[in-house]
Amino acid sequence: MLVLTCVPAFLVLLILVGLFVRARPILAEKPFFSLLFSSAWSPLKGDFGLFPFIMGTLWVTFVSLVLAVPVSLLTAVFLSEYAPRSVREFTKPIIDLLAGLPSVIYGVWGVLLVVPLVGRIIAPFFGVTSSGYTVLAGGIVLAIMIFPTIISVSLEVFSSIPYQMREASLSLGATKWETVRHVVLKKGLQGIIAAIVLGLSRAFGETMAVLMVVGNIPRLPRSVFDGGYPLPALLANNYGEMMSVPLYDAALMLAAAVLLLVVLFFNVLARLILVRVERRAA
Repeated sequence: MLVLTCVPAFLVLLILVGLFVRARPILAEKPFFSLLFSSAWSPLKGDFGLFPFIMGTLWVTFVSLVLAVPVSLLTAVFLSEYAPRSVREFTKPIIDLLAGLPSVIYGVWGVLLVVPLVGRIIAPFFGVTSSGYTVLAGGIVLAIMIFPTIISVSLEVFSSIPYQMREASLSLGATKWETVRHVVLKKGLQGIIAAIVLGLSRAFGETMAVLMVVGNIPRLPRSVFDGGYPLPALLANNYGEMMSVPLYDAALMLAAAVLLLVVLFFNVLARLILVRVERRAA
């Protein structure tokens, strides 16, 4: 059992080591930080700057979280504390259905609806001309994809809070909303952070849906109305093609390793925040 327990713990390390071993040819040619912070991407010229792809990933993920977290938490609060039982029982299967839809369905829906919405309505409203294939379109599609994850985990967290705590708060004269704010949300803060982290991990790794709507432009985004090119889309679009180009395979393996490092960094950061919250609660 100890051996089997250690296998998952070392699996991430083994994956990371394997990716860096495959990326060793390009690291022998150019320094790691030079590749990491360079914006030049021209494989035929030997330029493999990953900075636009890293920023594309961060832009799309940040936009999706800004859109998804408030909506998801308010939805979870409503279903847990305010909605009638019939509404709650009707809504939960729909949320589960959204979680089970293939990502390509979200991508097609994004191309048909979200891209025209951004290009014809939202961007002109802000005085910007855009094709619609933007960071914002990718963020909207990704936000809808992570709604079910955050909502479902938050509902489980709220349901685990003893109902007697709510009754005690109400008996002291607190309103329903004050009880939600000071009892339910405060008591469930650790679980809410865990739900957001799960949504963050889903957002970082999503490929197909984002690939279809974000524009895939290897350029540093300056605003949400610019096109982007996240790291997962780079790997999905190019792995297996153009491998005759020197160092191309190694550059893609390095991109995969960087994506893994970024995900690990934000998960560790979220874990540190969670530990800090637990200490304050104690």
